[in-house]
Amino acid sequence: MFKLKISTETIGIIFAILAYLSFSLLDTIQKTLIIYYSVFQLLFIKYCFTLCLSFIESRRKKNYKFYITNNLKLQISRSFLSILESACFVLAFRYLSLADAHSIGGLTPIIVVIFSSIFLKEKITPKIWLAIFMGFIGVLVIMRPGLSIFDPKSLIPLSAALFLGLYQVVTRKASEYDQNETSLFYTAITGILIMGSISFFYWIPINLNFILLFIGVGVFYSLGLYLQIIALSKARASIVQPFHYTLIFWAIIFGFIFYNDVPDLFTITGATIIASSGIYIFLKKGD
Repeated sequence: MFKLKISTETIGIIFAILAYLSFSLLDTIQKTLIIYYSVFQLLFIKYCFTLCLSFIESRRKKNYKFYITNNLKLQISRSFLSILESACFVLAFRYLSLADAHSIGGLTPIIVVIFSSIFLKEKITPKIWLAIFMGFIGVLVIMRPGLSIFDPKSLIPLSAALFLGLYQVVTRKASEYDQNETSLFYTAITGILIMGSISFFYWIPINLNFILLFIGVGVFYSLGLYLQIIALSKARASIVQPFHYTLIFWAIIFGFIFYNDVPDLFTITGATIIASSGIYIFLKKGD
């Protein structure tokens, strides 16, 4: 009898695709909620669900001392970066289409390579530097600085990409000291304390019509994180990372379905350049 054998890395890729699908659904919901509620309120809800995820993951691994970190300074730093990148991305969805925000945010994997070179002393070949430059050109194509159509609000997802890139590098460093569930715990606690304190002054009572959407934010965010953890446990980061660009694909589809957004030629061209550059970089890094 014929048996289909799937490699571990293929399983990791499947989980990665599902993780980015979950994040795309999250962003689609956030684009609606950010119109009626504050960014602090949305982030507070997300970090509450993240705390639950840290408990689930620690129980799964039987790590009952997950709250103990070997590098508190590093954990606090990455938690602040998590807040900054999440806040910038959510704000970007208020002002830009999903496709535009994610196309510019697609620069993140390229930024990770740059920051890895600076902070982790990873070597980058001239060919990869050229691909990084091409990725930057892709962002310029989308943003169109110097032209009358340039929107300063496009700097918001660019800032988010910078913070997320730095966050991923710091997270990679933190993984040398702590397990995933420990990092999740400190991200959640820091986020809950800071966003809870701020959102107290900006809290808007949740309308019954939006309760399911708020639950969706928490579920899809924590589910995306969990699927990403599984993906990285099954496959190398260099294999998983290129699938980050499926976010742009989902953003175009969901943006059209739910918000009737149709990306223009500049966005499609720029997104293609960015995605191609990022995929080339990670293919070459795996050589």
